[in-house]
Amino acid sequence: MKIGFIGLGNMASAMIGGILGAGLCVPEDIIGSSKTQHTANKISEKFGISAGTDNIETAKRADVIVLAVKPIFFSEVIEQIKDIVDESKLVISIAAGKSIAQIEQAFGKKLRIVRCMPNTPAMVGEGTTCICLQEDTDKADEELVLEMMNSFGKASILPERLMDAFIGVAGSAPAYVFIFIEAMADAAVQAGMPRKQAYELAAQTVLGSAKLALETGMHPGALKDMVCSPGGTTIEAVKVLEEKGFRAAVMDAVEACVEKSKNM
Repeated sequence: MKIGFIGLGNMASAMIGGILGAGLCVPEDIIGSSKTQHTANKISEKFGISAGTDNIETAKRADVIVLAVKPIFFSEVIEQIKDIVDESKLVISIAAGKSIAQIEQAFGKKLRIVRCMPNTPAMVGEGTTCICLQEDTDKADEELVLEMMNSFGKASILPERLMDAFIGVAGSAPAYVFIFIEAMADAAVQAGMPRKQAYELAAQTVLGSAKLALETGMHPGALKDMVCSPGGTTIEAVKVLEEKGFRAAVMDAVEACVEKSKNM
């Protein structure tokens, strides 16, 4: 089985690294194409795969085609390869804002299409990926895509109607977390801590807290209560967050993200 990546940016690189790292295939089974030869050469050297700038050649040779181009180039790329692609090939799209129906319409024919949305922590093997399937998706295709997406994090199958909600809570959410880390570090710097150490401590705290929530399965509220000793420092900080509308701000941000995604 040949996997062809059209688009070799950061997300494609993360996916290729995960797939190879998990031993799902060998470098000889992956091919790719990018807009520039410089990018193709960089990815080829990094992973040992065959890469160039010819999207048509990638589509011809691949059994599984991963469309990893930015939405602005989506129509242009599909126009190039649509005569090459038929139901013998599985098409995986990671383009934001492009539904399965829109992709199929762009190709102008019935195809095997899976829509995926990984987030940027995929770059360090900790991605969260949403997978949307067609109603008649073959079980083998479903298992293959799950295996691929789980190779660089954790994947979940969701109905396409929930893709906008996924973008709000996971796809765009790393940005919210980075702002939170930056804000905590800024406060530590204000209190006299060196900036580098402040960033490291804030980031590690977020990492450890997330791992604790995932591995214990406890409700986040219960975990919060474990830290809040009576009359202590933590409950004082929580009180300020509540006064400043922390929860409401996060909920409003996610809601705004979901609505923007719906209207793209």
